[in-house]
Parts: sequence; structure tokens; C-alpha cells
Amino acid sequence: MDAESQKNHLKAYGITYWTLNKDLKVKWLLNYRGGSFLLPDTEEIQKECQIRGVSFELISSGMAESILQEISSPSKNMEAVVLEKAPKIAVYTPKGKQPWDDAVTMVLTYAEIPYETIYDEEVLNDNLLLYDWLHLHHEDFTGQYGKFYGAYRAASWYIEAKKSAEALAQKLGYDKVSDQKRDVALKIRDYVVGGGFMFAMCSATDSFDIALSAEDIDICEPMFDGDGSDAGYQNKIDFNKTFAFKDFTLERSPIVYEFSSIDMTRKRREVTKTTDYFTLMEFSAKWDPIPTMLCQNHTALVKGFMGQTTSFTREEIKSNVLVMGETKINGEAKYIHGIKGKGFFTFYGGHDPEDYQHRVGDAKTELDLHPTSPGYRLILNNVLFPAARKKKQKT
Repeated sequence: MDAESQKNHLKAYGITYWTLNKDLKVKWLLNYRGGSFLLPDTEEIQKECQIRGVSFELISSGMAESILQEISSPSKNMEAVVLEKAPKIAVYTPKGKQPWDDAVTMVLTYAEIPYETIYDEEVLNDNLLLYDWLHLHHEDFTGQYGKFYGAYRAASWYIEAKKSAEALAQKLGYDKVSDQKRDVALKIRDYVVGGGFMFAMCSATDSFDIALSAEDIDICEPMFDGDGSDAGYQNKIDFNKTFAFKDFTLERSPIVYEFSSIDMTRKRREVTKTTDYFTLMEFSAKWDPIPTMLCQNHTALVKGFMGQTTSFTREEIKSNVLVMGETKINGEAKYIHGIKGKGFFTFYGGHDPEDYQHRVGDAKTELDLHPTSPGYRLILNNVLFPAARKKKQKT
């Protein structure tokens, strides 16, 4: 999985997932040649690699032992992690998804990793318990319809999406979309606390935490929910309820395309398209295998990309949350990870790793043109991460 030898990094994850689905174990060689995978040698796996265009090398048992011995050396920042079981994947996304795309859905499809889509009804009916890993599509959990009101309130897709959301809320027994989204966020919170793995990008990151922090507070203006917001709601926000963020200030104006001070999009004066790169942190593979897994890549410097939530204000991230990727020009956090209860969450800023400033209605990214994308690799690290979960010891 290094830069020189692998023709298709993204589909290599699909091969690994496919192998796990055959009830075969895989060793993930952390920090060894870009985070390589050691698979059993079968004719079927070789053939599948050839079909999918994934580069591989055949090695003897003796060579494999030699590599594992090298990795186990205390002087090497490497580790071999056993992947045991292909995680069952859910993507939280609306049924009539808007014409702009979702990076996770695209890369799962490209890598040929199977997933199922769920939305509010399934979440509220506790269907999340059927899955090991959950991705949150670019959602707005605050009930403000993505804060698109200022620029798109007259657009047919916005009017249709609002009508559809209100109809679903009514069907599920809610007077307001914001109340429904709050309960969905609480169900997702419980899923993670109970041991689930959650991954979110773009606006699903900060809007999720905002919804949790404003659990019993009306922060929506009349154009969103038909009545006024609570007076002085900023002072009522409870930061103890959030996963990742603290001390943020909500954006009150309904015409401003922004949720809060968490997002760095409007604060990146020094960052331009040509200088926008973020750096992956280096962790101890033997002592910190989880962040090491999540940062596996063939480069430590990854091309930046924007979104409604591009990146996160460093001062507003809780101290127990790990920053795994940062844009050093202005110290913003791009890629963060934390533990909540028995589960884990990862937040990744931006919309599409291979489309710098994706706009509504833009054509979707063709991943055939980006088979070695380091930005997309980070998503797939999160997909395989649950496969390495240790089995509980019998007592």
C-alpha cells in the first residue's frame, strides 16, 4: 500500500473486505509500506485482485514470518493488527438524495464494499443495532435544512426537500422537523455509547453535536419551524452533552450559511487552494493502534478540500478528543477521533477529498481518475477499523 507499488489503493480496501467476508482473517501491517494488508494466498483472491486492478505481491511463508518479525521489533514503529470480521455497514442518507454526492457512498461503491442505506424512520425504530459501522451523510441535525435558506429558498429542490422532511416528521408523529432530528441524534448517540462506530463528514459533524447540546432548546427561526426561537438560547447550550466540541457560538442569522463558530471555512484567510494541505499525525503503532489505523496512508501530507463544515476550530475541541490531521498554516483540525461510552466516532471536515470546492449541482467525482487518493483512503481506514475490534474475554 505504498505510493510506488499500489495502482489502486481504494479498491485494495474492497479486496480486504471481500476476503474478510469469506471468513478469512487478514493482517493489517500498520506503517509497513503504507499500511499494507497481508492476505492468505488463494487462487480466488489472486484472481479477484487481477479483476479489480489491485497490485499485490506473492511472498513465501518464510518471507511473511520475516516481515512480521521485523514489525514486532521494539525499535520499529509498526504493528500487525488482525482483522477478523467484515463489519456490517449502514449509511444514514435520505431516500431522495439531492443531486450532489456523498464521498463515503461513492468510495464504498467504487471499492465494491457493500452497505445499506437507512434514514430517520429506521433509526427511530432502533435498526441501528443491526450494524457495526454508521456513516452520517451530509445531514443537518438542527432542523434548519442545511442553512441553505439564504441562497436557495426559492430553488425547487429546496422547497421539495423541506416539504418532504415535514411530511416525514408528520408521519413519524412530530410537529417539527427539528424535534424529529433531535430524537434521531439521540438514538445515534445511544448507538455509539453502546459500542457502535460512527463516521461523519462535513455538516453532519458540527450539526450533530449542536443538536445534542440544544436537546430541549428551540434554536430554529420561524422560516424553519413555524415559530420563534427561545430567548437567549446561546446561554442555555449544554456542552456536556456533545461528543467533540465545546464553547462554540451558534450562528443566529437564518441567511448565513453557517451553523456555528466550530467551522473554520470563514476563518481561513491565509489558506488558498494551492496551499491547502493537512498533515496526518504520527502515533505509536504498538501503543496507539487505533489512531495509527485511522491514519494509514502512503503520504503524511494530504490535499485539503472544502465543505459547509471544512474543518474545526482547535480551541473548541474537547481535550479528550484526538486531533489526527491538522492544517498547519492556521492550526485548524481537519480529522478528529474520540471515544464515547463503549463506542468510537471520527469526524472528517470537508465534502469531497477530490473536489476542492464542491457546489450544489456540480458533477460527481469520478473515482476512476483518483484510484490512489490519500484523502479517500482515510474514509476507508474507518470502514475497516471495526474489523479489528478485539473479542471480549469470557469470564
